[in-house]
This record gives sequence, structure tokens and C-alpha cells, in this order.
Amino acid sequence: MPRFYARRRLGVAAAATALISSVALFSAPTASAALPTPVSGATARSYLATLTVATEDRTGYNRDLFPHWITQSGTCNTREVVLKRDGTNVVQDSSCAATSGSWYSPYDGATWSAASDVDIDHLVPLAEAWDSGADSWTTSRRQSFANDLTRPQLIAVTDNVNQAKGDQDPATWMPSRTAYRCTYVRAWVQVKYYYDLSVDPAEKSALQNYLASC
Repeated sequence: MPRFYARRRLGVAAAATALISSVALFSAPTASAALPTPVSGATARSYLATLTVATEDRTGYNRDLFPHWITQSGTCNTREVVLKRDGTNVVQDSSCAATSGSWYSPYDGATWSAASDVDIDHLVPLAEAWDSGADSWTTSRRQSFANDLTRPQLIAVTDNVNQAKGDQDPATWMPSRTAYRCTYVRAWVQVKYYYDLSVDPAEKSALQNYLASC
């Protein structure tokens, strides 16, 4: 092949690659939530099989029994740490409050530029944990659960989506973005397994159904 045509083909290929890259960059979200990667679908299925199945009992639940948003370092509490972790180009002031940045909510696919539009969701809600065994925990263990940055338990999401979720489990609520549901249930099972929390029958059935396609 003559060098002219070879160079021309290389030039066309390079241009096409650049175009594809620019389109991908344009269509990608400006930020992405950085939830610790949950276990695989196979591992989640094996974990789920070992969880105790029991009816839930919310007697005595009070959110204050789970000390949350504790200081993590300096002036930064758990919420501010997650906002920084899950955001893009996050700027914090001297008190660690986020003053600017971008946050992508994987539950609904929305991107926000104000921290006030973002909640930090307890993926397994505090009330759900109470119902599932945390009522017998020490305050110290409930505090660890409510501020767990190691397991896939805390994530920045759209505030009204988090409020709509409330304390529901996967039998009655799932992220509207179907692409995120496998991640969500894998994380849910991992957290419940780590903290030795039970599942109710409807919850287990829903988790089995979603994990079957993970």
C-alpha cells in the first residue's frame, strides 16, 4: 500500500477515534457516586442463602439510637466525607462544608451542583436495621453501622429520591434506574450479611429475584 494512502487511513482512523471519544465524554455524567464496590452477584446469592429469615419488629425504634454523622477527621463529619468522595471537583470551606461541586445520583441518573440537593442515603436504612436485629446492638455498634465508610452502605443521592425511599426494603422500593439495581441488591445483601441482620420473607424473595440476573 502506498505510504500516502496508509497515512490517510491512519488519519481517518484517528479522527474517528477522537470523534467517538468526544461523544462519549459529552454523554457521560459529570460525576459518579463512589460507593465501595459490593460483592459479586454469586457471592451475594451465597450470602443471602445464609441470612436468617424473620418477621420485622420496629418496637422501640428511634433514629437517635443510631448516632450518625460523627466526626471522621478534623472538622469533617461522615456526611461531608461522603459528599467529597462521591462528588467531582468538590470544594470545601474551613468547616468542611461543600461549597461547590457536582454530584451524580445513580438511583435516578440526576446530576446536582448544590450539596443541599443531595442526601447521604443509608442503603440499608437505620429503621430497617433496627427491625432486623440492631435493636439488640450496643450504641457503639449502631454508631459504626450508621457511619460505615468501608462497606457499601453510604451513598450520595438526590434528596427527594432518598426521602421517597424512606425505610423501605427491596420488596417495596428499588432505584428507578434499572442499570443500578444489581449493584443495589448486591450492596444490600453484603451489608446485611456483614452485620448479621435478618431478612423478612418478602424481602428475601425480592432479593432472590433481582440477584438471579446479576
